[in-house]
Amino acid sequence: MVERVGGAAGAAHLLDRTPPTVPDRKDPPMVTGPSSTAGACWFLVFPDTDAVAALAARARSSATREIPHASGRPWLIGRWPDHALTTVACGPARLAVLGQHAVTEKEAAHAARAGSLEAADAHASKWAGSHHLIAGLDGRTLVRGTVTGVRSVFVAQVPGTHGAHLVSDRADVLADVAGADLDEARLAVHLLSPGILHPLTTQTVWRGVDVVPGDRRVLLDRDGRLRTSRCWSPPPAELPLAEGARLVRERLADAVAARITGRELISADLGGVDSTAVVATAARAGAKTVAYTAAVHDVLGDDVAYARRTVEALDAVEHHVVPATAVPLTFDRVDVLDDDLDTPSLYAVNRHRRMHIIERAAERGSPLHLSGMGGDELFSGASAHVHGLLPRHPRTAWQLARGFTSLHRWSRRTAIAQLLDRRPYGSWLARVAHDLTLPQPPMSVPLFTWGTPPRLPPWATGPAVEAVRALIHAQAKDTEPLDLGHGGHRELATLRTLARFARHVQQMSEPLGVTFAAPYYDDLLVEAALAVRPQERVTPWRYKPLIEEAMRGVVPESVRHRTTKAHAALEEETGLRRHRSALLALWEDSRLRELGLVDEAALRDWCVRPLAADLESALLHPTVGCEVWLRARERSRGPLRPAQTDTGGITA
Repeated sequence: MVERVGGAAGAAHLLDRTPPTVPDRKDPPMVTGPSSTAGACWFLVFPDTDAVAALAARARSSATREIPHASGRPWLIGRWPDHALTTVACGPARLAVLGQHAVTEKEAAHAARAGSLEAADAHASKWAGSHHLIAGLDGRTLVRGTVTGVRSVFVAQVPGTHGAHLVSDRADVLADVAGADLDEARLAVHLLSPGILHPLTTQTVWRGVDVVPGDRRVLLDRDGRLRTSRCWSPPPAELPLAEGARLVRERLADAVAARITGRELISADLGGVDSTAVVATAARAGAKTVAYTAAVHDVLGDDVAYARRTVEALDAVEHHVVPATAVPLTFDRVDVLDDDLDTPSLYAVNRHRRMHIIERAAERGSPLHLSGMGGDELFSGASAHVHGLLPRHPRTAWQLARGFTSLHRWSRRTAIAQLLDRRPYGSWLARVAHDLTLPQPPMSVPLFTWGTPPRLPPWATGPAVEAVRALIHAQAKDTEPLDLGHGGHRELATLRTLARFARHVQQMSEPLGVTFAAPYYDDLLVEAALAVRPQERVTPWRYKPLIEEAMRGVVPESVRHRTTKAHAALEEETGLRRHRSALLALWEDSRLRELGLVDEAALRDWCVRPLAADLESALLHPTVGCEVWLRARERSRGPLRPAQTDTGGITA
C-alpha cells in the first residue's frame, strides 16, 4: 500500500506551517539555525536516531516543511516549493524526488518498492530533469545529487554523536546547523583565476563540511554513520556523431518537457546557439514561451538578428529585445549585493546583468526560466582530447592538433611539448602549486594539458598563497583525474565548476518565485554528449557540430548553422570605468583583508588602472565574489567566525 507523503497539494506528513519558536536549550551559543532569508530553498536529511534531535529542533526554527522517517523521527526538514517535490511511503520505504522533474507518485512508488536503496537509485537515474533523490528503507537513507553538482550534496559530522552525519543541499545551511567554522584557506582557493582546479575549487569554505563528488551517493545507517559509493562513470565515447545527435535531441526534449509540463507560460533566454536550441525545443513542444534577447553594445554582436530569425520560424514565442542601454553593465552596484548564496560566486560582477532578464520574466508572470548555460562545456568541448587520441589514432590526432593550433594561433612548439607530456595528474597539480604567483598564461598557450593553470592575483597575501599551496600539495598526493584522458577530465572539471553558477542563479531567482533551469547540466544530457566520439564532437573545422546536428528539424535552418557567438567585452570595460566607485567602495573595511587574504592597497591600485577585459579585469572577478559573499552573510547572519588555529587564522 502506498501512503502519500507529499506532492503538489501537500499532505498530513508534509507540514506547511509558521516556523515555531525553539525552546531554550543548553546548546552552544555559537551554533545557530539555517538562514531565514525569505525565499531561500534548502533541505536537511537527518538519520533515524535521537542523537540529532537537538539539531532537528534547531533546523525547524527556519523551516516550513518536514517529512518523518517511518519511526516518526524527522527525516527531511527544510524549505521547498510544492511543485518541486514528489514523495511516497511504501511500508518501511520512503522516497522523495526534489528539484526539476515530472516524476509522478506512481513512478516514485515503483522505485520505492525496488527492494533496496541502490535499486531505487537505479530507477531514479533514468528520470529526466535535475533533482535530488532521497530514499529511505528500514531507517537507512540514500541521498544522491547530480553529476555536475547543480544539485549538490554536502555532509557534516555531528559532534558528540559517535559518527552521526547530517546531509544537505546547501553547505551554508549545514554549517549553520552544525556550528562549522569558516576555513580561511579554503576561502583563499576561491581567489584563483581561472577557478577550475579539481578537486579544490568545488570544495566548501567550511571546516568539517564536505561536498560529495557528483559521481558518488551518500548512504547513512540508522545511527547516521556515513559511507559513499560510486554511482556514475563517464560513458564510453564511442557513438558516431549522427547517432549521438539523435540521442541529444531526445534527451533535450525530455529535459525541457520535464520542466514545462503543466505550465501555461514559461520564459527563456534567446541568444546563442545553445539557448536557441532550448527555446525551439520548448516552442515545438507547445509551451507558450516568452523569449528575451539582450543586445550588446558591440556592433558585431548578432544575437538579436539570429533571435528574430528564430522567432519568425516558430509559433507560440513572444519575443522581447532588451536594448543594450537598458541592461546593467559589469560591476554594477557590486558594493550593495545581498543575495543569499551558499558559496562565493564569480557571477557577483555580472549579477544585475544576469538577473535583469529574469526580473523581467518574473514581472511577466513566468514561473520558469530556461537557459542555455552548460552548452559551451558540452558542445564546444575540450581540444585536449587530442592528447588522448595521439597514441591510438596518431594521424587523426596530429591533423586535429594542427587545426586547433592554426585556428587559435597557438605556439606550435608549446603544443608539441604538451602533446608529448605524459605526467600524471598529481604531478601537474604539484606544478600548479609551484607556479601560483606567476602571471597568467597568455592566450597563445595551447590547451592540451590537464587544465589551464590557475593563478592567485597580485593582491593575495603571502600567507594566503602558502595556504592555497599547502592545500594543493596535500591533495596532489592522492587525487585522481575525473577521466583517464586530458580532454575528458577537462570537460568534467569545467562542468562541475561552472555548474555551480547555475545553482547561484537559481538561488538568486528563488525570492522572485522563478525556477531557473539549465537543462544542459542534466545527467542524461551530459551522458549523451560525452558518449560521442571526441574527434567528431570537438573539431577545429566545425562550430559545435553535435548540437548543430541534433537540432536538425528543430531549429530553423537559417539559424542552425550559425558559427558566431556574442561577447560582452565592451560591457565589462565600460562597466569597470562607470562603476569604479562602487568597486572601490567594496574594499573599504574589506572582510578579505580582515581575514588576512588580500593586500587592500595593492587591490585598490589594481582597480584604478585601465584593465583589459580578457585577463586583467577577469582577475578581479573571484575576489569580488568572495568579498560580496562575506558581506552578504554578515548582513544576514552576523560576523563570520573564522576557524581557531595556533596563529589565530591567516594573517598578513
